[in-house]
Amino acid sequence: MTDRCATMAVHHRLLASSPRYAIALAAIENDTFARKNARAAAREEVVTIPVVVHVVHHTPEQDIGQDQIDSQLKVLNQDFRRVNPDAAKVPEVWRERAADARLEFKLADTAPDGGPTDGVVRRRTDVPEFAPDDTVKFDDQGGSSAWPADRYLNIWVCQLRGALGYAAFPGGPADADGVVILHSAFGTTGTAESPYDGGRTATHEIGHWFNLRHIWGDDGDGCSGTDFVDDTPNQAGLNRGTPTFPQVSCGNGPDGDMFMNYMDYVEDAAMFMFTKGQAERMDAALAGPRSSFLPSQARTGARA
Repeated sequence: MTDRCATMAVHHRLLASSPRYAIALAAIENDTFARKNARAAAREEVVTIPVVVHVVHHTPEQDIGQDQIDSQLKVLNQDFRRVNPDAAKVPEVWRERAADARLEFKLADTAPDGGPTDGVVRRRTDVPEFAPDDTVKFDDQGGSSAWPADRYLNIWVCQLRGALGYAAFPGGPADADGVVILHSAFGTTGTAESPYDGGRTATHEIGHWFNLRHIWGDDGDGCSGTDFVDDTPNQAGLNRGTPTFPQVSCGNGPDGDMFMNYMDYVEDAAMFMFTKGQAERMDAALAGPRSSFLPSQARTGARA
C-alpha cells in the first residue's frame, strides 16, 4: 500500500546519518518553545513564498501540464488562508481553533540568475520511478537540482515509489530542502487521481516544511506522542479514509480525533483545517529557520 507521507522515514534517516542535522533541529525546537513561552505576537502580514516546481518525468504523461500546476497553487492559497470551500465542514466544536496561516504561494518570476522564469523546471529522466531518498533532487542522479533554498520553496513532482509525498523539515541540507509529490497526487486535474486529487498532499507536506508534525505525534499507535501543538487533541495514531465525526481515541471524547486536520492521513476530501496552534508553529519557523522568506523589514531580530 502506498503510504500518505514518507517524511518521518526521511527525517529518521537524516537523524541517524547527520549529527549536524540533529543539532540544528534541537536548536530550532528550543527557539520554537522559547517563542511559544514568551507568547510572541501572532504575525499579521501575509507572507508570499516563491515556488519553483521541478517536473521530473520519465513518460509524457508524467510531464504534467501548466493547468495541473496552477490547480495545486490554487489549493495551497485556499488552504493556508482558510478560504478553502470545505472549511465550513470543520465541526462546530473546533471552528474557533481553525486558522488562517497568512501564507500564500506563487510561482517564481525571477530565476536564481536574475532572469525571468515561469517558475517551472522540466526534466526528462531515464529513472522510471524515484524512492523517497532525495535522488530526485539532483541533476546527476536523474532528477533536478534545487534552486537556492533560502529564496524558493522547491517542489519536485515525479513518479514517486511507496508514498504520495515527503518533505524536508527545517534544519536539513539546503540542496535537499523542499517537498516531493507523486504526480498523481498533485493538484486537482491532469494526472491527479481520486481519492488524492484534491491537492492536499502538497498542503500536508508544506506543513512539514514549516515544521509541523503529524497530528498524532508519530509515536506509533500509542497515546504518548505529541505534535508540540496545544490545540490539537491527543490521538492514538493516524486516521485513513473518510472517517465519521467523532472518532474517539486516547480518552479524547466526546469530540475525539481532529482527523480533518491537514496533518493527519485521511483522504483529500476529509481534511480541511489547520489550527491556531499550528499557525503559531509555522510562524516560529518563519521567524527562525525560514526567516529568509520574510520581507526584509520583518527580519529584524529574526534568526537566519
